[in-house]
Amino acid sequence: MANSQIAQVATVDLSAASAALWLAATAFMALLALYIVGIDQGAVSLFGNDTHVHEFFHDARHLLGFPCH
Repeated sequence: MANSQIAQVATVDLSAASAALWLAATAFMALLALYIVGIDQGAVSLFGNDTHVHEFFHDARHLLGFPCH
């Protein structure tokens, strides 16, 4: 293989700080999704005193085993 055909390989950042940042962001998004789908009840909603979020995820809540009424 000639020198002009050598492929350039990009390095991957595997530092502990980068891994901790990705882990924290993933955990935050998972907890936010868990709250929105499973815990938000309308009366104690962070999104106001209505049930729009609750009704949007209503069937998913029951499918995942969360009681809501």
